[in-house]
Amino acid sequence: MRVLLLGDVVGQPGRRAVRDLVPSLISSEGIDLVIANAENAAGGMGVDVKSAEELFLGGAHVLTSGNHIWKKREIYPYLESHSLLLRPANYPKGTPGRGWVEWQGDAGLRALIINVQGRVFMPNHVDDPFRCVETILREHGGYSRVVIVDVHAEATSEKSAMGWFLDGRVSAVYGTHTHIQTADERVLPNGTAYITDLGMCGPVDSVIGIEKEIVVEGFLTQLPRRFDVAKENVVLQGAVLEVDESTGKASDIRRLRIPWKRPGA
Repeated sequence: MRVLLLGDVVGQPGRRAVRDLVPSLISSEGIDLVIANAENAAGGMGVDVKSAEELFLGGAHVLTSGNHIWKKREIYPYLESHSLLLRPANYPKGTPGRGWVEWQGDAGLRALIINVQGRVFMPNHVDDPFRCVETILREHGGYSRVVIVDVHAEATSEKSAMGWFLDGRVSAVYGTHTHIQTADERVLPNGTAYITDLGMCGPVDSVIGIEKEIVVEGFLTQLPRRFDVAKENVVLQGAVLEVDESTGKASDIRRLRIPWKRPGA
């Protein structure tokens, strides 16, 4: 089973990169499942119905998210009715949507996909992500041996700890949120693929997807400012994961960084 994991999709440039590049990747890489983090897909902050639907039409099978999922209130009812858009599972009971999905694809392929949010340096107060994943595994782990976990977190230490905590119990643990792709992809000793951060699908001539001049000015003045998504040098970042669906063990994880050219450019 081959899985395409995509880092945080940032604004319209990121959505266009997904739309234009993912279909050919599915074909050339023999991809069975595409998972993308969509929490910044609408204008660089949050996800709305239009941007979620665009990503699904572009080839994503499951969308994960993080702390920015709540920025667009129109997404609240969508979360309740669309199980393939996840919010972090460790938000309080009664929060719209859910943080895991039992995905089923072609030829009977199955995967349990879990989304949790870290607590270190993160703005929202959420439950323990470690115990949250453990609870989901206890209640739903029998659905499939293939289990994939998106840890939306700021601290590399917290993401790394989750990888070791789950080594041998899930197929892959990967980080999102920081928009900076890390070069530490590996398969851990007991068969869990790991990478600290997938990076982003968006403009890299920026500060994590936002116009660099705006962010620099904010650091210099400490004044409030409007964040606008940058437009130049757009790339699609993520990883290709290979898993033995009979055992749930990963055999390989490979980073991707593919430039996207605007049509006519």
